[in-house]
Amino acid sequence: MADYSIIADVSAYIVKTLRKKMCPEPIPSPNNIEISSPSSQDVDYILGLYLYDIKEENDVTRPPQIQRGRVQLTVPPKPYSLYYMVFINGSSQMGLKAPDIQKIIGRVAQIINDNNSVLPSELQSWLDADEPPIVLSQAKISLEEKVRVWSAINKPYQISLFYKAAPVFLSSEVVINTPRVTEAEFGVSITGREGRGQ
Repeated sequence: MADYSIIADVSAYIVKTLRKKMCPEPIPSPNNIEISSPSSQDVDYILGLYLYDIKEENDVTRPPQIQRGRVQLTVPPKPYSLYYMVFINGSSQMGLKAPDIQKIIGRVAQIINDNNSVLPSELQSWLDADEPPIVLSQAKISLEEKVRVWSAINKPYQISLFYKAAPVFLSSEVVINTPRVTEAEFGVSITGREGRGQ
């Protein structure tokens, strides 16, 4: 299962996809799309991707322990959900008007809808191709919850998109050594004939 960098790899996949499909229209340059926080004072980008929450998913079935060699097992990976906000950088000096912002938001929604899953093996090439895909879906949160996300970073609410990426399986480095079988004991029992024919 995926190594610890899978969280950063998912973020990079989303940004790479947006850069590829949003430039030069409606965003002029790939450099205008960044992994960032709305609280950042950087003014060199237009569109930001902000990872605002990570949750362990207890209701997702975990794979069994993974065998390593003859006498070692690794602890099963844990599934997580990543929660993202895609936002327009309010500090940008590009002079965007409301129609421009709506076009950008609409294009983001279209791109993510059309590219809403990725295999972990595409993000980390050493992984098995049969692992479940990481699916991007719209986060089911209310307007009040969205406002709270903005408030947590001391910014006024603005129109933005919220997504969930799941399941993201994170491997463990814990290895369990299983005892080697050194002695086997067998027994034979013979069933008597008493009681037959009565």
